[in-house]
Amino acid sequence: MKIDTAMVMAAGLGTRMRPLTETRPKPLIPVAGRALIDHMLDALAAVGVEKAVVNVHYLAPMMLAHLGPRTTPRIAISDERPRLMETGGGLVQAAPLLGDRPIFVTNTDQVWRTDGADPLADMLAAWDGLRMDVLLLLARKARTTGFDGAGDFFLAADGRVGRRGAAAEAPFVYAGVQILHPRLLEGWPLEPFSTNRIWDLALERARVFAVPLEGDWMHVGDPNGLKAAEARLA
Repeated sequence: MKIDTAMVMAAGLGTRMRPLTETRPKPLIPVAGRALIDHMLDALAAVGVEKAVVNVHYLAPMMLAHLGPRTTPRIAISDERPRLMETGGGLVQAAPLLGDRPIFVTNTDQVWRTDGADPLADMLAAWDGLRMDVLLLLARKARTTGFDGAGDFFLAADGRVGRRGAAAEAPFVYAGVQILHPRLLEGWPLEPFSTNRIWDLALERARVFAVPLEGDWMHVGDPNGLKAAEARLA
């Protein structure tokens, strides 16, 4: 399976990362010598992604200046400066740029250290468009830093996922990367809303699957998460 297009979510305000985000957008904060967004774009390029659609809002001129020289993957911009669309609305707005074949959709506030496997390559190997509309990358909660929640998902033996729901905790955390088929975006309004609404529809149809990340996952959502990621990568 080859996926040549990705949507990279980079339009957030980065409020939890203040004061570091008072002068730069969170995707440009360096971790281990590279901007967060470059960690993700380099990982996408390594598995054959040729085009990355990046949404921008906060301090957009800095984002555009940083992304302008990049050619691999080549960059297209979904401009959310007039209105911040959140994750689901951002996908709907960018849909004309994404095509009609499966795409990667990624956040930019995470990095990982694997046990040798490439998690994006594992996702490509697992993708089955006949059974799936969404394939999530999940991290084992026990192998995370910068995350203090109760967990997001359970993972069944057949690869299907279920939400934590009323359970006290769940063993897996969404690791900020998914493969999504754009057919799932049809019919949604062009307004701000969360990708969780799209996932809920796919979950009702039993078409959400996942693969586990074999390694350490680091959420870089605030200054403490940044310090923990730097320490673990070092």
